[in-house]
Amino acid sequence: MRIFDYSKIKDRQWDKEIINYIGLIHECKGRQQLYLAQKPDELYRLVEIAKRQSTEASNEIEGIRTTQARLKQLISDKTTPKNRDEKEILGYRNVLNIIHENYEYIPIRSNYILQLHKELYSFMDVSYGGKFKNTPNEIDATLEDGSRVCIFKPLEPFETPDAIRDICDEYDKAISNYDIDPLIVIPIFIHDFLCIHPFNDGNGRMSRLLTTLLLYRSGYVVGKYISLEKKIQITKNEYYNALSSSSKNWMEETNDETPFIKYLLGTILAAYRDFEERVNLVSKKLTSKEMVVNAINTKFGKFTKSDILELCPEIGRATVENVLKELVEDGVIDRVGSGRSTAYLRKN
Repeated sequence: MRIFDYSKIKDRQWDKEIINYIGLIHECKGRQQLYLAQKPDELYRLVEIAKRQSTEASNEIEGIRTTQARLKQLISDKTTPKNRDEKEILGYRNVLNIIHENYEYIPIRSNYILQLHKELYSFMDVSYGGKFKNTPNEIDATLEDGSRVCIFKPLEPFETPDAIRDICDEYDKAISNYDIDPLIVIPIFIHDFLCIHPFNDGNGRMSRLLTTLLLYRSGYVVGKYISLEKKIQITKNEYYNALSSSSKNWMEETNDETPFIKYLLGTILAAYRDFEERVNLVSKKLTSKEMVVNAINTKFGKFTKSDILELCPEIGRATVENVLKELVEDGVIDRVGSGRSTAYLRKN
């Protein structure tokens, strides 16, 4: 069985790209604290949007989906789930809410991870919620054509409980005693969790929930306002490639987690940059049209109505539609496509 020893992380030399990521994220974290203190009212809508996007995107990665109308109703407790997918979506939303509201009181321990997994399946008529796997499994990737390929064979079921206990213990020691930056330890923990693949189902979603939990506990709360899961969904192929590269020779303890660390740090940094962009848009006293124009000016190439709604959370859908129509008529932007494929382009 693989031995986990995070004390070795302290002696590793990281390349310039990782060091730069860490420095930039630290700077963003400091600026975010100022935003949180100075502009709390403007951030409320960002929280609600991020919750919806996180729930949708993390489940979408696993092929679990529903309509936008049903998703909004489920997130806001205005309906009950109708099918298996909606039950899984509602379970994810509940776990995300638990983490948002209680992260300070959720230690990184096996029993707490099991409790979160049980909540993930609280609406499902399955027996494996809150239990470690009892059959061998594998890490699969879903390609763009919908096919699935095996990229890694994890630990056996009998090895799993001890492995999860060990990485939790090592994580706590690394954070408390080894003087290692959490931005290094968190990706390594998440990567080990995925390689162990401790559950019969829900491993990917649990890894993303645990990423949010670990970041929150270390003071990196950007995921509360910008969906990290959405960014992972958009870059799903890069995510699988980084995971696959970092998992080579994992069983032999000679793997290199660098690709996965870089991927996750890049995702976190992109979320922080989006946060600053969005909070600046919602905090200025502008008309609806001015806010939409400012949002458009941050976009390169094609953008959609949904892109603008994300950047302008204080404006309703109908208002955005009207402003976009007006800007097309004024010759400020061009409309391309129609129906669900409708997009827009800025004119020079």
